Amino acid sequence: MRNLDLALIGNCTIGALVDTRANFTWGCFPRFDGDPVFCSLLRDTDDYGFFSIELADCERTEQHYLENTAILVTRLHDRHGGVIEITDFAPRFGQYGRTFRPMMLVRRIKRLSGSPRITLRLRPACDDGAGRPEVTWGSNHIRYVAPAITLRLTTDASLTALLQETPFFLEDTVTLLLGPDETVHEAVGEVGHRFQEETAQYWREWVRSLGIPYEWQDAVIRAAITLKLNTYDDTGAIVAAMTTSIPEAAGSGRNWDYRYCWLRDGYFVVNALNRLGATRTMERYLGYIVNIAADSGGNPLQPVYGIDGRTALEEREVAALSGYRSMGPVRIGNLAYRQVQHDVYGSSILAATHIFFDQRLTRRGDEVLFRRLELLGEQASRCYDQPDAGLWELRGSARVHTFSAVMCWAACDRLARIAGRLGLAERASHWQNRSQEIHAEICRRAWNEQRNAFVSTFEGGAMDASLLLLAEVGFLDAADPRFAATVSAVEQDLRRGDFIFRYVEKDDFGEPENAFLVCTFWYVNALAALDRREEARALFEKLLARRNRHGLLAEHIDPVSGEQWGNFVQTYSMVGLINSAIRLSLRWDQAF
Repeated sequence: MRNLDLALIGNCTIGALVDTRANFTWGCFPRFDGDPVFCSLLRDTDDYGFFSIELADCERTEQHYLENTAILVTRLHDRHGGVIEITDFAPRFGQYGRTFRPMMLVRRIKRLSGSPRITLRLRPACDDGAGRPEVTWGSNHIRYVAPAITLRLTTDASLTALLQETPFFLEDTVTLLLGPDETVHEAVGEVGHRFQEETAQYWREWVRSLGIPYEWQDAVIRAAITLKLNTYDDTGAIVAAMTTSIPEAAGSGRNWDYRYCWLRDGYFVVNALNRLGATRTMERYLGYIVNIAADSGGNPLQPVYGIDGRTALEEREVAALSGYRSMGPVRIGNLAYRQVQHDVYGSSILAATHIFFDQRLTRRGDEVLFRRLELLGEQASRCYDQPDAGLWELRGSARVHTFSAVMCWAACDRLARIAGRLGLAERASHWQNRSQEIHAEICRRAWNEQRNAFVSTFEGGAMDASLLLLAEVGFLDAADPRFAATVSAVEQDLRRGDFIFRYVEKDDFGEPENAFLVCTFWYVNALAALDRREEARALFEKLLARRNRHGLLAEHIDPVSGEQWGNFVQTYSMVGLINSAIRLSLRWDQAF
């Protein structure tokens, strides 16, 4: 049975998911939101949409990342003492004054012992899983010609063995380069070896540049690398996840395409990158967000955009793919782009605030950018008390959501601070007054006397997990008794075992069955803010224990079985891990 015990490899141009037997089960070309060339993760038949390396009489597997890299090593053992080692990665390193990150996956297969007999099966898909490319070949390559793209496999393995999928004894090492339809002029084995050495060096140097906490270093490093892998370098966008349509719960129909960039994530992702000291990645992402905000021209912002900044993400169902464990539908595109979600104004301005205050950044905020951001502030000022779909993207109802209103307040509050930084006293006063007015209105309409807590909607009575962020975004001081009371109400209504649900009310698809993982990280942070650090640390350790063997997290988790569900690898979850670890860890100067 398929599960999410998968590893992620990539190079910020493409990414692929690899299962425990070194099968490529998911991967899109020529970029994250492209055609899924590998899609067996979402197929109920194994006829195509994968790249496997099968060891005859295989009885045991081992798998790990090379330390501090995105290079995956899988060892397969047969019953007779034969062992092969498969090394998978996407090249990424500095070359000719720029980053070399081709649309390429590299596989190196090495015999370690015995007489292992292997079969190579490369069966790419095209047209969203509906077809297979035409195949042509030359002296040392095979071309897979699809309507939208042609991929070339260059190899020193037998082409006959590949084309006919005939087993052969592995004598030494074979290398396979799957990438653009371009000639490789050097010896394939030498290219693969050099690419591996330089890619390993790149990742280790990148990790060395990070600011990490004293505790939980391995977990944070893996989360940081994963966050980086979800970055599309060409534009700076960071996708919510590499996949589409892995259901949030079994048979729930909550199957969405997450290969896009949500502005809401911006605030949390930028905070994590800032705390890690990953300033170049942060700066590229901020550039993406600011360009979208600036291009809006004062028009309403969408919640989600394409990784190239495009606005239309039309949603359709794919008949050729049956879905994860046959739990369709599989969707391409996301209609959330049409939704009204007012919190995006605060998310965008909160993220952009770094540009005005972080002196490490090359591009600094100025009055021109501030004036553009003011247009977003005006939108926030007008719509904070109007109904929207909320951050949970409810498709069947619109209400005045407290979190949306709070983020509109945050937009005005941060504009006041930015204006003060720029010496624009009149604008600082204007935005400060507006933020105070909105703050007072939220306190009047979102505070429920009977619950003794802030609630999820104006004049409502239910709770949702976003209320755990009231201190995080500065709406309340952590010492404010209203914050502790609200956290207590969230605990009472939304905690199930070790996990916090985002909400428990029925929505368009019924009652939520699984917990949205980042909400529990928000809860951990709230406990720490309330000086309940021992509780926070204990719960954080339990969350770490729920990661898969590679330290990766999906979007949701079954609170009873601990099985992960939802799109994978989920940026939000990995960012939650980073932020909580940094908050809870001993300081380095306390450790010795």
